[in-house]
Amino acid sequence: MANLIGGLASSHIPAIGAAIAKGQQQAPYWKPFFDGFPPIHRWLETARPDVMVVFYNDHGLNFFLDKMPTFAVGAAPEYRNADEGWGIPTLPAMAGATDLSWHLIEHLMEEEFDIVTCQEMLVDHACTLPFKLFWPDASPAPVKIVPININTVQFPLPKASRVYALGQAVGRAIQSWDSDQRVMVMATGGLSHQLEGERAGFINKAFDLQFLQSMESNPAWATQFTDRQLVELAGTQGVELLMWLAMRAALSTAGSGVRKVHSNYHIPTSNTATGVLALEVV
Repeated sequence: MANLIGGLASSHIPAIGAAIAKGQQQAPYWKPFFDGFPPIHRWLETARPDVMVVFYNDHGLNFFLDKMPTFAVGAAPEYRNADEGWGIPTLPAMAGATDLSWHLIEHLMEEEFDIVTCQEMLVDHACTLPFKLFWPDASPAPVKIVPININTVQFPLPKASRVYALGQAVGRAIQSWDSDQRVMVMATGGLSHQLEGERAGFINKAFDLQFLQSMESNPAWATQFTDRQLVELAGTQGVELLMWLAMRAALSTAGSGVRKVHSNYHIPTSNTATGVLALEVV
């Protein structure tokens, strides 16, 4: 059976992609953020994942407000991205792990998740940018991917507890996949931020740090909150932490626990609280 070996999480702000394109990683504004990644780079050199299941949220490239699925799973042979108008260089297409995609789809349907299956799927910066952060010298990253889109854009949002259950189902499905592949799960987005309205610029450091701690010791902690409470605590866009919740839930189904490889928290980055996390299944 496939081996679920760990998880990654990172913010996905478009401005990060522009900083990479301009070579600004060591500029004073950006250095505290990019300094959070070298320990994870070294870990990935030894962990050597073959496939990455990516929990992310689309920003209108593939899905828009008139058609917004709650959960959508990619089953495409490759995934292409576009600029979206941010000035970020378009990355080469990433190869899809179609065998795992269909295994996940069948497993999730069996567990009564009514998902959208996408045999063609564009992916935006939320999916592609973290790969440039975790594998800065590779284009594309040396892994195949299965993207899973979770709606954090338009109400009604999925409950945190439902997202956690989705992550657990994905974790079980990965471990039942008839393969010798080494699989990781990735979450992209967050942490607390709000980009519009009266609370534009909102950041909640205390909540973010408690949430990061829960990723190690109490992974279901955030499931106590309703979707509206999460918006109040983390901001309109901060609800992207649901992706982190799904990633951690998947890991809860493997091994005897997790070991934190490395984490970093920095504020602000483009009016966002940025977080980076790597966890290893033990």
